[in-house]
Amino acid sequence: MPTLPNVEPRGMQHCETTTLGVLLRHEGLDLSEPLLFGLGSGLSFVYWDARNMGFPFLGGRVKPFALTRNLAATLGLELQVQETSSPRRAWQHVVALVEAGRPVGLQLDSYHLDYFTSKVHFGGHVVALYGYDERDAHLVDTAQQGGAVSTSLAGLARARAARGPMTARHRSFVLTSPGGLPAWERRIVPAITACAGSFLNPPIANLGHRGIDKAGRLVRTWLQRTDDPGRDLPQAALLMEKGGTGGALFRNLYRDFLAACTDLLDSGHLRTGHRLYAEAAGLWPEVAALIAQAGTSGDADCLERAGTLLGELSRLEREAMQALSRLGSED
Repeated sequence: MPTLPNVEPRGMQHCETTTLGVLLRHEGLDLSEPLLFGLGSGLSFVYWDARNMGFPFLGGRVKPFALTRNLAATLGLELQVQETSSPRRAWQHVVALVEAGRPVGLQLDSYHLDYFTSKVHFGGHVVALYGYDERDAHLVDTAQQGGAVSTSLAGLARARAARGPMTARHRSFVLTSPGGLPAWERRIVPAITACAGSFLNPPIANLGHRGIDKAGRLVRTWLQRTDDPGRDLPQAALLMEKGGTGGALFRNLYRDFLAACTDLLDSGHLRTGHRLYAEAAGLWPEVAALIAQAGTSGDADCLERAGTLLGELSRLEREAMQALSRLGSED
């Protein structure tokens, strides 16, 4: 059974950037995780509280797979995506790609993967498959999950077939660079300004800087929002810091992306954006800690303080993105 010998199973902090790293290194392009995240215009914010959810969710990035589509468009890569309702056809497609020497990205529900110890349904999880045998599939996942990992073929099939929020229909994908390796340095400005534009002009109040401001108002009510604050609030805080975000709800990754860009571009707007995101990245862990403390102590004052910090973060990030939206306007 095939296992690709030339795949470096380098686990990063976030699942989608980990998979993108595997696929792009196979094409000869080795980018750091902050560059993958930033060139994919990955930063965002969402306050999500649907009727079928037990507790609100704070997200810090664009929706699943949008980062992959953004990165492919920004770098001029060919993104080949396959989806089907047939498990048999879905697996045949993956087998054909691996036998042709290609690692394959898969979107699935992490709940069904054998190596996941935290059994929570998340249909937006992404892994890279680089081999299989008669029993197991060989994957690359985040460093937190082990990097090079294996899961049963049966578990993988269940993960790919799962239905629910953020799931896809057995989605698999590969990236190719038909025109040779892209000059990614020339795509920094479009990637940053696109991200800033979306963040500053969200279509609904739950997204972008408006979403952070809304979270600042609603987080103060979270003790009344749940029957088990000792479970739900610390879990929400844990996801902000440890749920594949790289810490600070993806702000650490974007801060480091902007820092790398300042080495390549001489721009006052860029330096301003980097400075403000460095400040924001220092405040998000404080918000998470206050939310967790409120859950364990029942102290509503912790949520008041978290709400105040979120209001400040909304302002900071709005100002940062306003500066970044003007990137490239200097002579």
